[in-house]
Amino acid sequence: MSKERTSRARSRRTWRGIAGVAAGVVLVGGGFVAANAATTSGDAKKAGVHYPVDKKADGVAAVVSAANAFLNTLDSDQQAETVLDYSQANATAWSNLPCGSSCRVGIQTGSLSDEQLAALKNVLKVALGTGEGTGYEHVLETLLADDQLASAESSGSGPAAPSSDASASADPSADPSATASGAPTGAPPSGGTGAGGGGYGSDIYLMAFLGTPSVDGTWQLQFGGHHLAVNVTYKDGKVAGASPYFTGVEPTSWTADDGTTYEPMAKFRNGMLALTGSLSTEQLAKAKLSESFSDVLLGPGEDGQFPETKEGIKASELSPKQQKLVLAAIHPWVAGVDDATAKKLLKTYARELNKTYIGYSGGTGLDTQGDYVRIDGPSVWIEFVCQNGFVYQDKVHYHTVYRDHTRDYGSEFSFS
Repeated sequence: MSKERTSRARSRRTWRGIAGVAAGVVLVGGGFVAANAATTSGDAKKAGVHYPVDKKADGVAAVVSAANAFLNTLDSDQQAETVLDYSQANATAWSNLPCGSSCRVGIQTGSLSDEQLAALKNVLKVALGTGEGTGYEHVLETLLADDQLASAESSGSGPAAPSSDASASADPSADPSATASGAPTGAPPSGGTGAGGGGYGSDIYLMAFLGTPSVDGTWQLQFGGHHLAVNVTYKDGKVAGASPYFTGVEPTSWTADDGTTYEPMAKFRNGMLALTGSLSTEQLAKAKLSESFSDVLLGPGEDGQFPETKEGIKASELSPKQQKLVLAAIHPWVAGVDDATAKKLLKTYARELNKTYIGYSGGTGLDTQGDYVRIDGPSVWIEFVCQNGFVYQDKVHYHTVYRDHTRDYGSEFSFS
């Protein structure tokens, strides 16, 4: 039921077979299929270490088995690119910028063969949530959106790309996505094809295992690219942290050649709209934040920088129905990790609900530059902001981030 994208203005990698995901269709065949990568030759490359695989494993053991199966498709050099030291520097090496491997660690999807991509896909499928429009499915739709963005940019419908790397903007005031620190978090790419540089497209995403995947040690699964950062930390056979998790999208919706309409962040946006839409005039006045936002506050490089004072309206002041809407709004982000862990996290956030605050800035329609909503609890932290489009300049696009005050990176690092 999926359909290959047959029209590409660039000669670049495409992960085909994901067009049916929005309707809840499970990928068939090889899934992420390589468009033009050469299959690794065993004669030309040194064989890598063989990792044990247990197809009957479940829980974290199943994630480890899937990770090992992926590693077994790689030669020794590729394994060295993928399995890295579990360090704070590597763990925090994620971004929402289209900056390829210049701001991330790991092995790039565009360098992998069909077999290797299929194995990588299976790691994500086992590790992430199964909900429609969330978890694994949301990741695939985000990649599809980035291919849509690449196609639009290359066809000339977007702005001319700057000659230097996007992360080197000299004038943050000229970029509506610039943060308070002056670092842009959504600028156009440098126009590279992703071979170590920047650009849009599903071939410019990276996978890394920080530490060796195991059920008795500490390690982190890291997968990301433009508008996506998945960070799941495992400790002693359990998920110790499912954040930071950044997800955004441009365009926010589009219709594919086969007539399928995609809207990767519909559940994320709609949960926030239902919550803010339930607030009375008096409640909205209490929830209004004192600042304006052009991007998320706690994006890449802002680890541990939670505001000292919580702002907005306390959930304890809301009706039981509205409190349920708060938890429903949180769910799509928490559902980025496996279903069992997501359920535990949501129970924790439910217990802390009376001490959780809801705030907004700009408008509540989430359709205008600067519209911003925040959920801030003892543990949970979620931001959703609208920015003007960069390629689709007549539309907004979304940036969001999910963090946890105590569980980011599995509580393994201290930030001050």
